[in-house]
Amino acid sequence: MARCTKEEAQETRNRILDAAENVFHEQGVARTSLEHIAQAADVTRGAIYWHFKNKSDLFDAMCERVRFPVEAMVQASADDKTGDPLGQLRNTCLFVLREAAENERTRKVFGILFHRCEYIDAADLIMSRQQQSFHRGTSNIERILKNAVAKGQLPADLDVRIAATMFHASWSGILNNWLFSPASFNLARDAARLVDACIDNLRHALTLRKHQAHQ
Repeated sequence: MARCTKEEAQETRNRILDAAENVFHEQGVARTSLEHIAQAADVTRGAIYWHFKNKSDLFDAMCERVRFPVEAMVQASADDKTGDPLGQLRNTCLFVLREAAENERTRKVFGILFHRCEYIDAADLIMSRQQQSFHRGTSNIERILKNAVAKGQLPADLDVRIAATMFHASWSGILNNWLFSPASFNLARDAARLVDACIDNLRHALTLRKHQAHQ
């Protein structure tokens, strides 16, 4: 009986998260209340509070279903012991872009993050958590690039801070643009060329070298 109850609780939790994805995507995060999500999931508000402290906690749990495997891959790439940091970074970027193109859940959650979050209150917990995730991602990319420099995969005089900023903006911009207008290009088909272009920029752009900071 206990096992059945636990399974039922997990099923309810997943149904709430699925409903949150749909309602956030349709209405936007700011305009969505827990009552809206409860109605969509066919549960009471009490059931939502049983699983989640508040809307911010629910939002974060929804994101984690997509974000966790992505961040795990990035963190693995940032490990100093990684033999091919640049290759792992490429694989992670390709995985994310192709998941967005081919996996409906991933596409929906990224769509919410990029286009359905109305950041109108600097003190909002959702905004704060998204900023933390952003800074963590940029920091991990910087570590990966440092590893790649140390292993001779990138120029020794690469300005890693500027390069990480550029790479993060370029890669996330590709995803952002496609989510905004999926018909504008074929993400699944073009992902490898687009990511390789970002990596080529790291290797060859003279404006990303340290001496440029003094000119």
